Amino acid sequence: MIAAIRVRGRTGIKGDINDTMKMMRLNRINHAVLIEENPSYQGMLRKAKDYITWGEIDEDTLNQLITKRGKLKGDEKVTNDYLKENTDYPSIEKFSKAVIEGMDMEEAGMKPVFRLHPPRKGYENIKRAYNEGGSLGYRGEKIGDLIKKMI
Repeated sequence: MIAAIRVRGRTGIKGDINDTMKMMRLNRINHAVLIEENPSYQGMLRKAKDYITWGEIDEDTLNQLITKRGKLKGDEKVTNDYLKENTDYPSIEKFSKAVIEGMDMEEAGMKPVFRLHPPRKGYENIKRAYNEGGSLGYRGEKIGDLIKKMI
């Protein structure tokens, strides 16, 4: 499972890149989504690489993300009680493990977008790639560090 976060805003963006961002549900700065690893999504990520950052999310980080920033339809927080009553998963830990393995979060009634805070200590540079000392593009396992700064 890949986590993608929008880093840059809407001003001056080309139409086709804007459409790609809408398809991935990355409409605002500091919004995060979970995306499956397949060739079509990889192409979308590469197309929007100058506006987003992404990487593989681990189970512990996803667990924290769902616990602190996960929302149900109607803007309710995700709780263990809700998951016990409405899904087959008794806890957020089991649910996050199922999401990592490929289950769709919307089947459980969760919103697909996580609204995050700006990162503590700020972004490195929003106009450079991650491998050049910036914040954009692919960052692999290090996406967990950024998400923890944003929760």
